[in-house]
Order: sequence, then C-alpha cells, then structure tokens
Amino acid sequence: MEQTGDRELWARAADGDEGAFSELFERHAETLWNYTYRLTGSWSSAEDLASTTFLIAWRRRAEVTLVRDSALPWLYTVAANVARDEHRGARRRLRLLGKIPAQPAVSDHADSVAEKIDGQRRLKQVAEAVRSLPKSQREVVELCLAAEVGIADAAELLGIAEVTVRAHLSRGRARLRTLLEEK
Repeated sequence: MEQTGDRELWARAADGDEGAFSELFERHAETLWNYTYRLTGSWSSAEDLASTTFLIAWRRRAEVTLVRDSALPWLYTVAANVARDEHRGARRRLRLLGKIPAQPAVSDHADSVAEKIDGQRRLKQVAEAVRSLPKSQREVVELCLAAEVGIADAAELLGIAEVTVRAHLSRGRARLRTLLEEK
C-alpha cells in the first residue's frame, strides 16, 4: 500500500480529518523531537518544543498550505521560532530573577549527577553557540545541520539561492568552530 503524502494529509487535516493529522504526527514526531533536542540540549525542553510545534500546526492547519511534499521543513521552521521565543523568555526571566536577593544555596544530589553528564553540557554549548550566530547563518545551520534538510530544500524554504545557503553554512560552521574552541 502506497503511503499518503504529507501535502494530502495536511489538506485532509485542514478539512477536519483528525486521523490525517494524527498520521502526520506519528510520521514526524520523533524526527521533530530529535531536532528540538539538538536545538536545546535538553530532552524535556525538546519534548515541550515538539508538543508546542504540533499544537501550532494543529491550530494553523487550515491557514497553511504545504509547498513541499514533506511537512518537516515547515515544522522545523516553527520549532526553531518557538525555541528562539522560549530562549528570549528564559533570558527575561533570568534577568528578573537576578533582581531578587540570593538565598543560601542547598546542594542537591541531582546537581552533582547533572554535572557528570558531559555530553548534554556540550550539546547545550553548541545550542548556545548556534543561537549566537547572525540570523542568516543561524537559520541555515539550524535547517542544514540540526534538521538535516538538504541545501536545495533549505534554499527554497528560506527563499534564497543555493549558493547563498552554502556560503551561510560555511561561515556558520567556521564561526561555530571558533566559538566552541573558546569554551
């Protein structure tokens, strides 16, 4: 049996077919969750971002028309935007918390365990370094490296030439190497 394409499923979901949207969810949830993990370095944050992305997709299913056969590029873009919004909100909350007088610290066993998980720490450094890239490089790096979207698809999704995507990707990789070597 031939698998129904994302574009057709999306159109059916827009017409109210909940089963079609469920099929899209089942098809892309794990891939999107892995992508959001690479963006955040945290499984719980990744789960929240993936859930929020699908919630937005559900709410906007009637307003959005897929251009490509796959819903993933659109889902990746939404997830990246949600991650940036969440990061900005977290920075604002941290600034507000900085204004509250400090309480005496109580050591917690969970803190010592968390410090031992070096891979997760490194992934967070990478996610932070990616967020510090200029917007044009960041978008290309998030799509091509984190989401593993091809250069041609990234170019079409971003509305720029493939050669521009390659240039942004090259500069982004070089900048990431420099940033991560400093840490």
